[in-house]
Amino acid sequence: MKAAWFEDFRAWVLRHGAADRPLLARAAVRLVRMAWWLGTGSLVARLRASRRRVRHFTLPVTGVPDPKDIHLPNPAAPLVSVIIPTYGQVSLTLRCLAAIARALPSVPLEIIVIDDAAPDPDIVRLTEIGGIRLIRHTRNQGFLLSCNAAAATASGAFLMFLNNDTQVLPGWLDALLKIFHTRPDAGLAGAMLLYPDSSLQEAGGIVWDDGSAWNAGRTDDPMKPEHNYVREVDYCSAAALLVRREVFISLGGFDPRYAPAYYEDTDLAFRIRALGLKTFYAPRARIFHQEGASHGTDPASGVKARQRANQEVFRTRWADLLARDHFPNGTHLLRARERGRHRPVVLVIDHAVPQPDRDGGSRNLLCFLETLLASGALIKFRPDDGLLCGEYGAALQQAGVHVLCGDDFSDWLHANGADIDLVLVCRPIVAHNNLPLLRRHTRARIVYYGHDLHGLRLRRQVAMTGKGQQEAARMERLEQDAWAQADLVLYPSAEEIAEVARLAPGVRAQQVQLVGFTCFAEPRLPPPGLRVLFVAGFSHPPNEDAAMWFTRDIWPLIRKQCPAATLDIVGSNPTETIKALAGDAIGMHANVSAEALAEFYRTARVAVVPLRVGAGVKVKVAESLRDGVPLVTTPIGAQGVPGLDSIADVTNDAETFATAVVRLLRDDTLWQSRCRAQIAQARATFSQATMQATLLAALDIRVSSGP
Repeated sequence: MKAAWFEDFRAWVLRHGAADRPLLARAAVRLVRMAWWLGTGSLVARLRASRRRVRHFTLPVTGVPDPKDIHLPNPAAPLVSVIIPTYGQVSLTLRCLAAIARALPSVPLEIIVIDDAAPDPDIVRLTEIGGIRLIRHTRNQGFLLSCNAAAATASGAFLMFLNNDTQVLPGWLDALLKIFHTRPDAGLAGAMLLYPDSSLQEAGGIVWDDGSAWNAGRTDDPMKPEHNYVREVDYCSAAALLVRREVFISLGGFDPRYAPAYYEDTDLAFRIRALGLKTFYAPRARIFHQEGASHGTDPASGVKARQRANQEVFRTRWADLLARDHFPNGTHLLRARERGRHRPVVLVIDHAVPQPDRDGGSRNLLCFLETLLASGALIKFRPDDGLLCGEYGAALQQAGVHVLCGDDFSDWLHANGADIDLVLVCRPIVAHNNLPLLRRHTRARIVYYGHDLHGLRLRRQVAMTGKGQQEAARMERLEQDAWAQADLVLYPSAEEIAEVARLAPGVRAQQVQLVGFTCFAEPRLPPPGLRVLFVAGFSHPPNEDAAMWFTRDIWPLIRKQCPAATLDIVGSNPTETIKALAGDAIGMHANVSAEALAEFYRTARVAVVPLRVGAGVKVKVAESLRDGVPLVTTPIGAQGVPGLDSIADVTNDAETFATAVVRLLRDDTLWQSRCRAQIAQARATFSQATMQATLLAALDIRVSSGP
């Protein structure tokens, strides 16, 4: 529950009742929360979410462990120094250290525990733990100064500040370090914080224009998609915060003006932002945090009382930045969660989460998403099937894409549609399913991207097989309806744009590049062997027809002239018919990784794209050009690549096709000439720079360098 009145009620109850009757005070809060859920009809969903959370997130340590049972490493050259400030509460510290011992990262780390002169004789129990460095202050310095003092003694390249009332889960530190390995502009990385009941405590922090701050997602279900993608945030809590030591030391550590505690982490994030660096939330770093165990929950007493005073110090210091870049309290949550005051919000909808090692359409869409992310846009991706799709969805989330999986898309649009600037909807059926909903809930500009002309492709299939006329007609109607409803229509080839203009003269249509590559092969000598490569995703029917035609009518002619030649059919989701092709000199390689596919391209002598039906630019053609593997294809395969017939063989005739392959298998001089010419063509036609320029220009998105 995120209602503001509840947070006020919760604070009042804990302030007035926590000291005398803490159990009763917390029970009252839970009772009111349950009553609210019951009254709003969300109780059943909340209980189901709670059961789901407990299955995924469980406190690793519940009792008080024996110090002698905790074994921690003490490497000579740690990469990370974990700094744990304490003031008494030895049982909490023991549980914290035991959890670290159970979830050690893949990198060397040292553990520094600072006892801030607590009058607690049990502190000596910490000396029984092997592998930690215990620093005992002779006078109390407070949280902030204790952290700074420990940082000055640390030897790791990274400092990990970790409250003693936390318990880490497996993968916690590796996930935080990954932010720095994949984001060159990272300055801070913070974790997903969980309450002991497995509900969400914090998924990054939001700072409002008055200097007040929110824990994003507080008390929500941590499994929700909105809490599980990497994103830039205003700040992350110092309860679990990773920073490069040299950056922290260069800034003088936490600013002493916020001593003894509160707002020191928020101020650090703002000072790091002033260096041109960013604070990232890492949802795969999951840590339980017993909020209030260190400083209590009463904002009117103890160290907690410094929170309001330090808010005013912070607001005064950063007044100009807050006014320029931050929203009024509680508004525009969609943007505020990821520093989106000056960044466009783009919603992308396709039939499913892209699987780039499975089909060309996925590689096409992934290039679009990467380009949009690089522009600084906030990307929301909706798979029309509603599925996260395992590792593929997780990869998008790690890249910074908010994947809107699940069944509540209509509710999400109703709540957030006003903040969406642009919608890119792909494919005719997906557009049919979503355009009415989009028009009802948002005023965003809608761009339709067809991947290819589905109706034209199906018409060509009808002409060849005599089957599927009704489906072709239906697809044409869906396409033309999508064109009529969209503000802009995009296709990857000039031929398709011309066809749209012929069928619907009033529609605004524009060509956009299919893929963008950053790396291209170098001209080289032919590889050893006589390997012919056929790459395809067999969920796409034209690819099965191409494989059957090639193996039936062309491959025997090639083998007759080159008996040593071998054929590698590399593709996802092969049908039983395709699997049956495997045999003498024909290898069937299903669902290979991107790395394995790259190796097939590297060792192939010839790439074949024998498509007889289809439409649009083919990603496998672009990949062959990029990798410099001499290509033999058909007019359908060559579509959308101007001048391809001058550097590759393009034919519909089986004998001519076979002859072209044999020439490339035998003639090293021809091979090298084609290899060099195809790489040059790829650099001119399929570079990332040209794709970014054409796509962003078509969508009218300017690259953001940040406010």
